[in-house]
Amino acid sequence: MEVIPERGEIWWAALDRTPGSEIRKTRPCVVISVKVLNEMRRTVIVVPLSSSPRACPPILIPISCNGQAAVAVSDQIRAVAKERLRSRLGEVTLEEMTALEDGLRQIMQL
Repeated sequence: MEVIPERGEIWWAALDRTPGSEIRKTRPCVVISVKVLNEMRRTVIVVPLSSSPRACPPILIPISCNGQAAVAVSDQIRAVAKERLRSRLGEVTLEEMTALEDGLRQIMQL
């Protein structure tokens, strides 16, 4: 049975086999694609999280992940195959999702 991730959930995702400056290795990612897309496609759209940099909106958005401070790296948004998703870690708060959406709108001028 295929797992359907939900918007706002945080999943461990295997991001390896990436060229250049793309974020790599298995790391937490926030699912930002909507339910209908997640159900119909073999991919989901995610924003990777990092524990190293300090928050600096609109690019680095503060997110709590498993009780730890992290940042969503909004300029590293990407579509990943569902097979890359390993396990669900939790979900972001409404305030965190709103801040991430605002950051994405700013960096993409939407």
